[in-house]
Amino acid sequence: MVEQPGCEWCAVWNKEIGEIYPLSAEGRFAPLKRVDLRAIPEDLDLNRKVIFTPTFLIVEDGREVGRIEGYPGEHFFWPVLEKLLIEKTDYRPPGPGSI
Repeated sequence: MVEQPGCEWCAVWNKEIGEIYPLSAEGRFAPLKRVDLRAIPEDLDLNRKVIFTPTFLIVEDGREVGRIEGYPGEHFFWPVLEKLLIEKTDYRPPGPGSI
């Protein structure tokens, strides 16, 4: 998660998703690492420059494979994240009744 001080939508994400993200199947598969917009590691191979916060990068082996720019709400975030993980990684959502 690329964020910056004073980011209103980062704060909303933190309030709505932040605590439950690591408990989700997606969060266990793709653990969250927070990075300041002005301190993105130079060795991270990005598809393009990050301009907006929050931006959620899906990274494998130091290379960006997908991203979500912005946070318009939890009803948008979860399905888009799941779709990106399925399309861009080997993530498979747990079946019904799975924990």
